Amino acid sequence: MPKKTPNHKQSLKIPKLILLFSKIIASISPKLSVLFSAKLFTTPIKHRTPKRELEMEKKSIQKLIEIPAINKKVMIYKYGESDKKILLSHGWSGRGTHLFKIADELLKAGFSTVSFDAPAHGKSPGKTTIMSEFVETILEIERQFGPFEAAVGHSLGGMSLLNATKKGLAINHLAIIGSGDVIQDILDDFIVKLELKPSTSSQLRLHFEKNYKVKMDDYSGYKSAIEITIPVLVIHDKNDTEVSVEAAIHIHKHLKNGELFLTEGLGHRKILGNSEVIEKVVRFINRT
Repeated sequence: MPKKTPNHKQSLKIPKLILLFSKIIASISPKLSVLFSAKLFTTPIKHRTPKRELEMEKKSIQKLIEIPAINKKVMIYKYGESDKKILLSHGWSGRGTHLFKIADELLKAGFSTVSFDAPAHGKSPGKTTIMSEFVETILEIERQFGPFEAAVGHSLGGMSLLNATKKGLAINHLAIIGSGDVIQDILDDFIVKLELKPSTSSQLRLHFEKNYKVKMDDYSGYKSAIEITIPVLVIHDKNDTEVSVEAAIHIHKHLKNGELFLTEGLGHRKILGNSEVIEKVVRFINRT
């Protein structure tokens, strides 16, 4: 572990009205400021499913299941009929069909996929969630729909799969794309974007730890990487403005059996539809 954890800055655009409201609340009460920040941080944006994802949505068997560990329900998408199943995990404000191009190529390669709308995402009920709930959802999906040959995750979905694998998700290969890394860096950057005092970040972390009964730093990507022994493919774009490529480099550094694949000019989202990236993922999963 390095003496000083690198600051992997993330890009987040916050509307001016919210920034103004945030500053007003902070001037009135630091405690209310933390509560307001926590609400923003844990509230994903629910987007309409774009036309390009409708075919996967239509052809998938959909089922709303219970996640007992968090007392929430999530929507599951079973795509394809093969007994060789791959688990897909979307990122923040994503949905179960977000990785549809990867899913399509996996079906052509003889696999089927199981994906999900994380709590408070897509068709899953609720308004707020946090990464620990992503992880519990993944582990419950394995219990109900596994075993899985491999898993593929994007952004927060990649971080969640790293954590789930550390906690016992039994897969042979893991591919993460545009994954975040250090939790405190993510919180720090969020508070900077809200233009609040830096000390608010630590208060926000303590708030989450108290309310969700978790130690936030334990969910950092590199900390999970240290304990993972299966092959892990780490994919990231050098020009990703939402999650710095340094996150991928740092995670890869701590893996025992990792492979780093860097692209250029694809950013954080277009990378999911890139043919070279998709081919790399499918070949990686097909390895014995």
